[in-house]
Amino acid sequence: MTKKHFPELPPLVPSRGNRLSRYFFKRIFLAQGWQLEGEFPNLPKAVAIISPHTSNIDAWHGFIALLAIGLKVTIFGKNSLFHTPLKPLLEWIGVIPVVRDSPQGHTQQIVEIIKQKTQIWVGMAPEGSRKAPEKIRSGFYHIADQAGLPIVMLAFDYDIKTIHILGVYQPTGDYEHDLVQIYAHYQGKISAKNPDWIARPLQKLLKKD
Repeated sequence: MTKKHFPELPPLVPSRGNRLSRYFFKRIFLAQGWQLEGEFPNLPKAVAIISPHTSNIDAWHGFIALLAIGLKVTIFGKNSLFHTPLKPLLEWIGVIPVVRDSPQGHTQQIVEIIKQKTQIWVGMAPEGSRKAPEKIRSGFYHIADQAGLPIVMLAFDYDIKTIHILGVYQPTGDYEHDLVQIYAHYQGKISAKNPDWIARPLQKLLKKD
């Protein structure tokens, strides 16, 4: 049987867990037939995006992969969720609460939190929805641009059960131009759990038979 690829986490990247927990989740991840292809950049701060997002199972595969490699990813969620019994789980996962209708703005809140950290990888799914959105949400880009962070690109490839690490892109401030450049990295590297639900801008990037 071919050995599945699995990279090491570089030292500057925010980490979680220990050797035992990483070994445990790595066994689960690889036992499902998946692998991580590519190498993580050695960056203390970044915005990490992953596409396509067409199923709840995406979150399962992605989260198990993060636990397996020991990467700590921060997710921003509605402040109201922290007033429910979900609070301990959200804190363990790494969710940070933000107020959606804050006078300073949702994006600016996140940028200010990022600036206070010495290490932080913000995780986002640009589609925002699982069911064939017409366009990509720009929030990930504006957060990266305003915080001065590089964008680390990852892709789900269900055809070969692989999460591809596609490299790093530094925003220039020109969203339309940069989005074209970012998604050029995804060309031929993506396949979805539910192909009919893939975002329209990603459809032309799908792997060819």
